[in-house]
Amino acid sequence: MQGLAQLLTLVGSAVVYAPLLLVVYWCVSPVLGARLAVLLTLSGALNELVKLLLHQPRPYWTDTSLATSEPIASFGMPSGHAQNSVIVWGTLARAAGRRAAWAAAVALMLGIGWARTELHVHSPAQVLAGWGAGLMLLAGCWALEEPVTGWWRERPLGVQLGLSLLLPLLLLAGIRGAAGSLQDWTMPAQWAEAVRLAGGRTPRFTAEPGASVTGLLAGILAGLSVLAARGGFTVAGSAWQRVARVPIGLLGFLVVSGAGYFLGEGIVMKFVLFALAGAWATGGAPEAFIRMGLAYRGSRNPERQPV
Repeated sequence: MQGLAQLLTLVGSAVVYAPLLLVVYWCVSPVLGARLAVLLTLSGALNELVKLLLHQPRPYWTDTSLATSEPIASFGMPSGHAQNSVIVWGTLARAAGRRAAWAAAVALMLGIGWARTELHVHSPAQVLAGWGAGLMLLAGCWALEEPVTGWWRERPLGVQLGLSLLLPLLLLAGIRGAAGSLQDWTMPAQWAEAVRLAGGRTPRFTAEPGASVTGLLAGILAGLSVLAARGGFTVAGSAWQRVARVPIGLLGFLVVSGAGYFLGEGIVMKFVLFALAGAWATGGAPEAFIRMGLAYRGSRNPERQPV
């Protein structure tokens, strides 16, 4: 059962979600891909904030009889895997509009939640909280996406770019404040020892993970805004054109996001680098595809799917 739990955990992780949403955005539907990208990064930022505010332990931190293969040093409430599973698979199921898709989505949500408890990295309550948070975000998207995007598109590009920076920075400020409130808090020795015994490092609660995800959100919003102002792009094209977009786009994304290994750490650096990575994914890569003849400006195709 441990093998199945690890597989489901992988399916519910960024290792799968990141390339999935990029392929959807670049090759299937810019609208659906953009929706996934914004929701998933917003979900990640809010999850990071709530975990720091609640600072609830993971099951194996408090029960020495529980073993795990994931020496995670972050807090456990709510489960990010459970939360994001609702976001990703619920969004895809709604887009598919088929009962079979919804059945598969629910099965994945339940399976991923079970996997997190089976691996002892989340309690049932933490998984339930993750599902609940994901459902609220998804319901909010369904209710507010049309009026919010309509209002956003009516604003001048400069205002859009300003908001693209301001909103993530406000989230980051909240995350930094929550992390700062833990500076005088002492983590129980048993919790820290459990992480070390599982093979992890001594936990450090900083805003750096929050800087990464909020930076990514800022870049995604800015890239979408600039590309839309330029006419968007269409995914229409031959099979080889669509396939060729993926390695080119992924290479650019990896180069930008991986630059942190050479340029150093820190909240500001992480925010900037991940903002550039997000802007490349949603704006830079499509522009590159258009210039290379692998995609077309949205206004040039009657079957366009503008961003």
